[in-house]
Amino acid sequence: MVESLIKIKNIESNDIPKYKKVFNAFKESIETSNYKAGDSIPSINEFSKDYKISRDTVYKAYTLLKNEGLIKSTPNKGYYINDNKIKVLLLISTFKAYKEVMYHSFMKNLPDNVIIDLQFHHYSVKNFKNMLDLDSGEYYKYIVMGFNHPEVLKAIQKIDDKRLLLIDWDLSSKKPANFLLQDFGKGFYKCLENALHLFKKYNTINFIYPEYTFHPWESVVYFKKFCAKHNLNYKVIKNSKEFKIKKGHAYISVNDRMLYELLDQCIMYNFSLGKDVGVLSYNETPIKRLTYKGISVVSVDFKEFGAKAAEFITSDNQIHTYLPTSLIIRESL
Repeated sequence: MVESLIKIKNIESNDIPKYKKVFNAFKESIETSNYKAGDSIPSINEFSKDYKISRDTVYKAYTLLKNEGLIKSTPNKGYYINDNKIKVLLLISTFKAYKEVMYHSFMKNLPDNVIIDLQFHHYSVKNFKNMLDLDSGEYYKYIVMGFNHPEVLKAIQKIDDKRLLLIDWDLSSKKPANFLLQDFGKGFYKCLENALHLFKKYNTINFIYPEYTFHPWESVVYFKKFCAKHNLNYKVIKNSKEFKIKKGHAYISVNDRMLYELLDQCIMYNFSLGKDVGVLSYNETPIKRLTYKGISVVSVDFKEFGAKAAEFITSDNQIHTYLPTSLIIRESL
């Protein structure tokens, strides 16, 4: 076993708890390479005796070191310095084009010692709870995209606040310690206001909200407020099977499957985008810049999304961020 190589500064002062001072001393020793991956460290009893610190204090420090992924323990062998690889769970709903942009930006901004376990829950409560795998404690941090279900909220609340980043959309009125969210209400409403002059070209504004979407209903609420304020005729279309495009109407689509159906019908009836019908889509993707003469979108910057999520892994600072929602006007509206 390697001799203890840490120096604990001002152990008797009361500025921070003793266990945190032990933790900080180990962390500094690892960062300065006094301890290297695979090195053994004193047992709790040995450390307590050598440094004249209570066993409970050392136990709390070692537990924190384990939770942070700095040390590991093996039965009958003791404690040793972990390699500097840290494992992070990225749990999202599905892998769509805009999430791919976010994911690649996220990976690009991570250091080499981070291993990402990418999982998809597909809006299944059972999948979601199983994939969190809280009992194993193998993840350094959790980046989680939830959905509207009480069991999902209950599962998330079991994660240590400091190790959880909730992304994409809010699940309750009580904010977690770290969040990186889209604003599907007021942010969306502001984009609609900026497009008012274009919506006024059309007889009716349709919000396509198919029965299979999990897009937050909050957007529909703010859409109705917008239309009521400006005396616009509007309709919320929920039945995808009965959808039929109409000349002189504008359409807001939060689902790309319905967007493609809408565009197919435009071709079928020889409707011109931006003249006969208007189209506004949710979530920017590379192909929406190129489809026809461009599809107008409401979207956050998914490259920024990924970069800020990566910051959570590499920093101890809290993240309390609503990503700016922007309107990108192209010829489809």
